Amino acid sequence: MKLTVVGGGSTYTPELVDGFARLRDTFPLTELVLTDPATDRLDLIGALSRRIFTRQGHPGTITTTADLDAAVDGADAVLLQLRVGGQAARQQDETWPLDCGCVGQETTGAGGLAKALRTVPVVLDIAERVRRANPDAWIIDFTNPVGIVTRALLRAGHKALGLCNVAIGLQRKFAGLLGTDPADIHLDHVGLNHLTWETAVRRGGPGGEDVLPHLLSAHGDTIAADLRLPRALLDRLGVIPSYYLRYFYAHDEVVREQRTKPSRAAEVADMERRLLALYADPALAEKPALLSRRGGAYYSEAAVDLAAALLRGAGSPHQVVNTLNNGTLPFLPDDAVIEVQATVGPKGATPLPIPSVDPLLAGLMAHVTAYEDLALEAALHGTRDRVFRALLAHPLIAQYEYADRLTDDLVAHNREHLTWA
Repeated sequence: MKLTVVGGGSTYTPELVDGFARLRDTFPLTELVLTDPATDRLDLIGALSRRIFTRQGHPGTITTTADLDAAVDGADAVLLQLRVGGQAARQQDETWPLDCGCVGQETTGAGGLAKALRTVPVVLDIAERVRRANPDAWIIDFTNPVGIVTRALLRAGHKALGLCNVAIGLQRKFAGLLGTDPADIHLDHVGLNHLTWETAVRRGGPGGEDVLPHLLSAHGDTIAADLRLPRALLDRLGVIPSYYLRYFYAHDEVVREQRTKPSRAAEVADMERRLLALYADPALAEKPALLSRRGGAYYSEAAVDLAAALLRGAGSPHQVVNTLNNGTLPFLPDDAVIEVQATVGPKGATPLPIPSVDPLLAGLMAHVTAYEDLALEAALHGTRDRVFRALLAHPLIAQYEYADRLTDDLVAHNREHLTWA
């Protein structure tokens, strides 16, 4: 099996490599190709990755190249983890929206739209090159905003699924609180990427006992603290939202915080400098502890599980993925991309049936889906008016004066990445 990582120079990559090394029985990888235009970082991370494989006794080979076409040639699967514009663009995404009193975040709101506009054309170009090299290859998208990017890939007819680490992180968290094996925990996970709720937490699979009420009763304070939301809110909702819902449920509080402390982008940029210094040590042959603070916890396990299911029909029988709605949630269009539990195999993903969804959740999903549709149109076809419409549709903006000003700011900060601007 050959797997190519586009964005292999990311500081995330040792996490991914460690997962392939530890879980080689689940996914017997023979060749891992890391590709990235940043050759200095690529060489550094490629060397560390080989040391990780050697230390853990993995027999596969790791190669690096800046030549994308060579990297994807013959690949059975291609994993996308790129960041167009780097951390500098993320820093902008997280700051200029604050001038309008809107949240500054890299995957939602105005910053999320900016990232989508930069990213979708690049990802579609990569996907076309993958299709020319190997039309049977699967594309696994970990590139944010995952929902919009995956929707672009699927609309263009690519064999693609989106992947996020939120669900696997919550599964591991709940298993720890319950003192059980994570494999015994099944989440009734519903929503869009970075807009999801756990409506049940089941022991033993999709039909198992729902222990969510017990989790909230016995561990509600801990869960609420992790989400940085009031315990009383979780009790009233009766479900567990992802931490990204804080941008919606406590928007103004988040904006006040963001205006008074360094951005997450600044924290990550500093962390990356420290990580790269660690990676340069030729004696290092494992992922350093600092990497756990970078984000993306359990990303490697989710990626290995998904690749194993798509290419070997192995791995977990049910996995949380981003895929086409196709009637799963009747209040959304069939071509919407939803994030739900699905049966995954070589033919792709089939979402599990979902009971009726509380209007409190369904309404926000429908609202954000409409925004994502407009965001994709702006990413594919450009124009200031399309950007304005997408911003006006977003529930975190939704005022014409803000949408107008943010449109100008978005274009000004991203002109080098927008061919139409």
